[in-house]
Amino acid sequence: MRWKQFFTPVKSFGPQEAKDYMGRTSGDAFTLLDVRQPAEYESEHIPGAKLIPLPNLGDRITEIDAGRPTIVYCAIGGRSRVAAQMLVAKGFAEVMNLTGGIKAWKSEKAIGLEEQGLDLFSGKESPEETLMVAYSLEEGLREFYVSMASRVKDENARKLFETLSTIEVKHQDRIFKEYLKVSGTSVSRDEFAKSMVVSAMEGGLTTEEYLNLYQADLDIPAEVISLAMAIEAQALDLYQRAAERAGTEANKNALMQIANEERSHLEQLGKLFENL
Repeated sequence: MRWKQFFTPVKSFGPQEAKDYMGRTSGDAFTLLDVRQPAEYESEHIPGAKLIPLPNLGDRITEIDAGRPTIVYCAIGGRSRVAAQMLVAKGFAEVMNLTGGIKAWKSEKAIGLEEQGLDLFSGKESPEETLMVAYSLEEGLREFYVSMASRVKDENARKLFETLSTIEVKHQDRIFKEYLKVSGTSVSRDEFAKSMVVSAMEGGLTTEEYLNLYQADLDIPAEVISLAMAIEAQALDLYQRAAERAGTEANKNALMQIANEERSHLEQLGKLFENL
């Protein structure tokens, strides 16, 4: 065993510093590595994280691009520091250890297994098919917000749900334009919408699963936004994981673009929350 590697100094990132970095950096420009155990990952993880438990890191290190910056985290920072030292010893040029681990991470988190929601993306789809699935997921979330607007009693909460549904329409507009560009067709929006194949919402969960999971009071605007942020975090996580298994570069790029847009959605929601 190369004991020297465990005395190798590594750079540390505080939670806010890491969040700021990930907010201004495309998801395919860095690796977010979770070195905890699968059950810990399933309980909660940072959206977009790749899971390689520390005991398996030596055998699976080739799954990580040594040429990209890597942010490593665990529960409180101990295992990730060891993992970061291992990566540096293997020639990784830029490795950052998340101090305090996920316990110190106060921002959005995702839940579920690595494979959750990936039945929607086999990795063999064409970019056109990928965009069609993404559009369908956005439609599911738009319908959810519209249905919530009709259910709540508080007027401010109702207007907030209507605003959120409008945001999803704008995202659908972008996806549809990209579909026309990629496919080279002139299909109408109505014809395209008829081809939707998914009824689940963004992130791979159903409406009922989200409501049961987060137990939000839908008449309190702050809780409405918190619910929306949780859903967007799940969506970011799903698109990032799907991009990792994409079969072609074009498909990966399509998924990463949508994932980066989900990051922007989270920022929008954060500002909306601050303005309450």
